[in-house]
Amino acid sequence: MVCGAVAAQDSTFASVSGGNVKVIKDSRIDMLIKKQIYINTLAIRNQPGFRVQVITTNRRNDATAAKARVMQLYPEYRTYLDYQAPYFKVRVGDFKSREEATELREKLYNHFQGGVFVVPAIINVSPEKELQNEESY
Repeated sequence: MVCGAVAAQDSTFASVSGGNVKVIKDSRIDMLIKKQIYINTLAIRNQPGFRVQVITTNRRNDATAAKARVMQLYPEYRTYLDYQAPYFKVRVGDFKSREEATELREKLYNHFQGGVFVVPAIINVSPEKELQNEESY
């Protein structure tokens, strides 16, 4: 036969003493929290989304010229020069939805010959932009 006793904290004791709890923690916990926040912020930056592709060519100079032209026309959008052998691709913007990318595609369509397309891509989303999007709901 096994016997034991169980004790619990009495709630009347907490109310009599004022209910103050003193927490003593290791200072390294704060450092770990900051590190986890940084890691979580990086995770936000790379998400599936869309970009507008303005040129696909096997000539680097043509791709660089197209990138410069997009940067002059629309400096508010980030422009990317991707190389997928044997082609250079110039892609513009970081859009979470196809509709947002389509708006820019329509603006760029008259400036580039050979087709301007909305393509799926892994996009870069800044944490500030992500917070603004969440606050708008």
